[in-house]
Amino acid sequence: METRKVQQTGGSTYIISLPKQWAEKVGIKTGTRVSIQAQPDGKLLINPALEGRSIKTKRIDVTGCGAKALERDIIAAYLHGYDRIELFSERILVEQKQTIRRVCYKLIGPEITEESSNFVIIQDLLNPNELPIKKGVQRMFLIAVSMQKDAVRALKTIDHDLALDVSQRDDEVDRLYLLISKQFRSILCEGGMPGTTETSIEEYHEFRMAASPLERIADHAQKIANAASKLQKPVNDTVMEEIDKLNVAYMKLVKQSVEALFEANTSLANQVINNVNNMRAWVEELHKSILKLKSNEIMISLGTVVDSLSRIGDLSSNIAEIAINMAIR
Repeated sequence: METRKVQQTGGSTYIISLPKQWAEKVGIKTGTRVSIQAQPDGKLLINPALEGRSIKTKRIDVTGCGAKALERDIIAAYLHGYDRIELFSERILVEQKQTIRRVCYKLIGPEITEESSNFVIIQDLLNPNELPIKKGVQRMFLIAVSMQKDAVRALKTIDHDLALDVSQRDDEVDRLYLLISKQFRSILCEGGMPGTTETSIEEYHEFRMAASPLERIADHAQKIANAASKLQKPVNDTVMEEIDKLNVAYMKLVKQSVEALFEANTSLANQVINNVNNMRAWVEELHKSILKLKSNEIMISLGTVVDSLSRIGDLSSNIAEIAINMAIR
């Protein structure tokens, strides 16, 4: 690390010299313009990009590439922040093109802009400033909680259409999670924040960590919806009433954990963790009630439901712990 002494010129302007070796390496000469961006933590970012941000391109040969491998390659390129993904082969198969379209639907930003028999070009059209990480996490929370609420309602009313709707909403949560992961990786690699933001790099890290349990909460809501879609007979009223109450209690804890995260409220976060621990006995009693049911099908389905609700409680504890870490910092 080199140090520089700040000097004053003209009575009001502060100046420092740039390291010569670095300037020559990145192509800076006399008269070159560089961008300067203040960071929320007080650091100053000097970007040597001469003509603005260059377009990052990734070329991928898809010859003999199966659907799963092709999907993983495209998502990996997306997460690495490539603006343009060029897929090529002597002949791109119809099944491969279907996979490409399906993956683009699962991601926020990428669109197919050019296509022929031997190449497909995907362009990322999203401006990172359009969806800050805080809004992305908040959006994930709102969708996940609505999924959890409707999944149990579908179970209660044997509403298969609602169960299917809940299951499909999980795709939107996954899209937001991948976008947040991409944004965070871009910040780590490029060393600066996207546009003007009051969110520090440390906060970006913590919100990225909180996005993971939210994505898993949506997955468990989807599991509950899948269980509801297989039921043909109504659930025992007494047991269903207890599941409903348990779900409401866990929804409240998820909401409080996210509130604690955004407000850096350690008191509320510790309350969430304590309440999750106190609810374990309730979950065990509910499992015992389910084992007394006559139908094996309903017994297995409801066991899965209660397990998923319990895991949602644990995940709300994870978010609360992240909130405590953020508040302490």
